[in-house]
Amino acid sequence: MLFRQVIHEDLGCASYLVGDARAGVAAVVDPQWDVDPYLRLSRLHGVRIEHVLETHNHADHVSGHGRLASATGATIHVHELAEAGYPHERIADGWKLTLGDLEVEAVHTPGHRPEHTSFLLRDTARGDEPWAVLTGDSLFVGDVARPDLAIEAKDGAADIFRSLQERLLNLPDDVEVWPGHLGGSACGSAAMDHKSSSTIGFERAHNPAATMASAEEFTEHALSSLGAPPPNVEHVVALNRGPLIEELPAPAPLTPRAVDLALSGDNSLVVGLAARHLPPRQRRSAVAGGTAAAVVLRAALTLVAAVLLRIPYLHLLGGLLLLAVAYRSVPDAAAEGAASGTAGAPGGLLAAMATIVVADATMSLDNVLGVAGASEGDVRLFAAENGARRRLIVGRQRPEDRR
Repeated sequence: MLFRQVIHEDLGCASYLVGDARAGVAAVVDPQWDVDPYLRLSRLHGVRIEHVLETHNHADHVSGHGRLASATGATIHVHELAEAGYPHERIADGWKLTLGDLEVEAVHTPGHRPEHTSFLLRDTARGDEPWAVLTGDSLFVGDVARPDLAIEAKDGAADIFRSLQERLLNLPDDVEVWPGHLGGSACGSAAMDHKSSSTIGFERAHNPAATMASAEEFTEHALSSLGAPPPNVEHVVALNRGPLIEELPAPAPLTPRAVDLALSGDNSLVVGLAARHLPPRQRRSAVAGGTAAAVVLRAALTLVAAVLLRIPYLHLLGGLLLLAVAYRSVPDAAAEGAASGTAGAPGGLLAAMATIVVADATMSLDNVLGVAGASEGDVRLFAAENGARRRLIVGRQRPEDRR
């Protein structure tokens, strides 16, 4: 049996590739926007991704189900209450999917959203009992999902309590719990653990939300621990409900002035390629136009050379040598400082970044990667927004402006 967890650290999200390597078939549960990890895993293990399962309409990120279905031809499955507007197969409680020796069973666990579904996993080659449950946004490690993103909070909390007591916590102690979120996600509270998995027995004994005997006590606890919801919840849910998003719009070219104007707005999110990803000549250009700290460092090195090298004709030579060392040693720091939003030289920002994206609050870093045409290893989040709203300005710096 094949089982892999894919964690998106920026969002605190967990998704899963499950299947049977011998049968050559697999499914992805709750895919993130960047579908490359699933495609790489499928190639590595020689399986076809034939199914995409969604636990619910996500509210904190744009799902990659459209991109994954486009890349693989997979069928998307989601609960009938999700009201999905894209091609899909509707599922309900008790629905089963066979992937070789792996059996997946849908367990309706409403609360976080009315359509929310968990998935039991059985390895039929070893027995009929479930060995794991993918709990999505219901039961987390040390916590439970927030109840206020789809319906009135008290009603959502009551539904989560019933889902826990009647559907999840009555599973055998040794059933593994693999949640849809880890600590840091806005879909739970501060009690959510950063551990990637647990067991039903451990959560039943140690999860505060699982130890409460009455729905009233649980509801009071759930409402008292609510933090700020993810931004633009309704809009993100609408995007995930359909129609399918297979690609985001291609960025239009931006001149340096257009980038400066874009960055002058409040609460902007800037994503770009760091200087270490640029050719050497562009790296030196990035430092030349970088932060005041880099300029001071170069000046200090030159001054040290003037003091230490007392032979007059070597003053200049020593300073130049140390300056060359500075150019090679601080390109990343200078570029990151220039891109942080606190640098005073827009020219340094433009030189330090091969791609600039200014996104609105509906786009997580994961989603912006699709716009930038880059992977998570290529980009860095330089300045996050402080408010819930941002203007949507997306663009690539023109090649002639990066010389």
